[in-house]
Parts: sequence; C-alpha cells; structure tokens
Amino acid sequence: MDDVVLLSRLQFAVAVFFHFIFVPLTLGLSVLLVWMETRYVVTGDEVYKRMAKFWGKLFIINFTLGVVTGITLEFQFGTNWSRYSMYVGDIFGSLLAIEATAAFFLESTFLAVWAFGWERVGKKTHCFAIWMVALASNISAVWILLANGWMQNPVGYVIRNGRAELDNFLAVLTNPYAWGQYAHTLTSAWMLAGFFVLGISAWHLARKSNSDFFRRCFRMVAPFTLICALLTMVTGHQQGMVVAKHQPVKLAAMEAQWETQKKAPMHLLQFPDRVNKMNSLEWLAIPGAMSWLSYGDVNAEVKGLKAFPEKDWPPISSTFWSFRVMVGLGGFFILLALLALLQRNKEEFPPGIASALAWSIPLPYLGMAFGWTVAEVGRQPWIVHGLMRTTDAVSPVPPGNVAISLVAFIVVYSLLGLIAVYLMRKYACLGPRS
Repeated sequence: MDDVVLLSRLQFAVAVFFHFIFVPLTLGLSVLLVWMETRYVVTGDEVYKRMAKFWGKLFIINFTLGVVTGITLEFQFGTNWSRYSMYVGDIFGSLLAIEATAAFFLESTFLAVWAFGWERVGKKTHCFAIWMVALASNISAVWILLANGWMQNPVGYVIRNGRAELDNFLAVLTNPYAWGQYAHTLTSAWMLAGFFVLGISAWHLARKSNSDFFRRCFRMVAPFTLICALLTMVTGHQQGMVVAKHQPVKLAAMEAQWETQKKAPMHLLQFPDRVNKMNSLEWLAIPGAMSWLSYGDVNAEVKGLKAFPEKDWPPISSTFWSFRVMVGLGGFFILLALLALLQRNKEEFPPGIASALAWSIPLPYLGMAFGWTVAEVGRQPWIVHGLMRTTDAVSPVPPGNVAISLVAFIVVYSLLGLIAVYLMRKYACLGPRS
C-alpha cells in the first residue's frame, strides 16, 4: 500500500505541477490583454492593437497546452484516488463540475471569437470577447480553489451513509481558507504575467529590436507588476494568518517551531533537525515576530510541533525550505519590479537590467511552485485536513500499474514541455508583425 500511495502522489504531483505551469500566465496575461485592447478601442491607437495581437498569440499557445494537460489531471481522481472520490465526491465533484460548465466553456467559446474575430467583428464586440475570456479564466480559478480550500479546511458537510455529503453550500462558498488562497494565487499570477511581459520586452530592447513597441509595453506593464508584487506579499501574509488559525501544525512545520511558546521569536537563519526534534542552528532571533506575523499579537501563543501527535506532522524539511524559498523569491520580485519601474522612462536600457529581467522569467513560476508545495505537502498526512488521510484515499491498484502510467506521464509531459518552450520562444523572439 505504501508503494501505491507514493507512486500515486508522485504521478499527481507531476501532472498538477506541469499543468500549473500554464495556469498563472493564462490568468495574468488575459487581464493585460483586456487592458491593451480596451485602450485600443478607447484611443484608436494602433500600437495597442499590435500589443494585443502579439501577446495574444503567446496567450493562445499557453492556453492550448494548459487545456491539454488539465484534462488528464482530472481523470486521476478516478484512476488513482477512487476512494477519495467516493468519500468526498459529493462536495469536491460539484465544485469541479461548476468550474467546467460555467467557466471553462465560457472561456473557450469567447477565446475562439477573439482569436478568429480580428477584422471579422466590430472593435467593441472583439474587445468584449477578451473581457469575457479574462473574466471566465479568473472565475474558473475560484471554483478550483474552493475545491482545494475545502480539502485544506473542510466545512459545510455531514458524514452520512459512510461518506462526506454536502450540507451547507454557502459555507463551502465562503470558506476563508479558499478565498485567502484565491487572493494570493491571483496576485501571484498577475505578477508572473507582468514579469513575462517585462522580460521579453527587456530582451528586445537590449537588442534594439522593435524598440518603440517594446518600450511602450515595458512602460505600460512595469507599474502593474510592482503593484502585483506588493499585493502578493500582502495576500501571502494574510493567508499565513489563516493557516495559523486553521492548520497550526502546518505553521509549526513552516517555521520549524518545535516548542509551544508565547511571544514566539522568528529566526532569520535556522536549520531544522527532524531526528532530534530541534533546530541545529538558530541565528538572529526577533522576539515576538512569529507571534505577531501569525496572529497579529506579539504576545500570542504559537503551538509547536510537539503539541501535536507525531503521526500528524507534515514532512518538516520540505515544508520549511519551500516556505523559505517562496518568501525569499517574493522579496526579490519586489526589488526587481521596483528596479524595472525606475527604468521605464529611460531611453537607454541598461544591459544588466535587461538580462536580469529576461533570465528572471522562470522565477515567478518557481515561486508559485514552492508556494503550492507548502500548501500541499504541509497538509500531509491528510488529503482532506482532519477528515481523511492520504493513505485511505488511494485506489486499490497494483503498484506496477501506477509506475507504468507515471513513466508515461513523464515522457508525454516532457515532450509537451519542449513543444511549449519552442513555440513560446519562437514567437516571443520574432516580435510583432507590422
């Protein structure tokens, strides 16, 4: 059974992380396309139309690959996690069904109108189509994160007939854990799209390729990116307080807090030692900082890992270090976005800054991946926190079958990844058509 659980978790991790590569750019770039095309309709400036067409081509490539990888992801709830689906499908399945019927089809329909409607429909109708794509994309994320938020903080259910059944849909819709996740995910995705546009624009500006076009793109998106980076920090802090309230054991793992204490300090450098249940190094303690950040009160009590049964501890090292990398990258993004903002009105673009922005395009993806590692690994050993353990959720299938499908997923996704990188790089480097 342990082999099946591990292999199924690895397969789902491969599928979900690869799919998620395409999700945040869809969310963020759709918003920027709305901004660009709306300015074209309002001002009549053809440059904004060229912007929408150029960045829209990259958006469509990204969206298409996101759809392909998303379809296979949902099948795993039946193939690898059938016991989970049987136990909580009444709640989880309804949220995914709403996402598919109310958001995804709306998004796909209007994207087709937008992609093939240039010069075929009126400017306002065409602009309305991209508004609907952006709205549907960002609403789609609501239902996905309501489903995940319910796994993190199950509410609105009763145990009946040996399974969890929906009892209060309003409680599910207003789950504070889910909305905190949504806010943090959305601002992160918008920030990622901002750095995507800044990085490609900076690459062209350094080579004096389509300079006027990309300088206007850069000027337009730089303040947006900084605002989103700052909002990501704010929403991340708010979600951290939600975690402290609903999943204190996850908080303890994130901070390697072993002992329960009031006025809990935060150490700028520390190394958790899982074997000895202590930190092997603690350096530069800030008294009361963890209490204040977690509960808004410098004297608040923070529960340590030892306050919980060891069988309920999440993996300490992966949760702790993923959290540290995520926070460190978040600080770097604010500094980089500020630097970009200070350069936005300069005619000569410093090569060093251009290189930093271009090479930093993958970093927001990594930041979000580490954030989701904290959220999902930090929830273990529960698949639904406090309600169902991961070991009880897996399908009763031979480990060999899962191993074969895992290898197949890795091979297919690697090929799709190469195609995605090739197409995105090709059209990003070509620049806009005249």
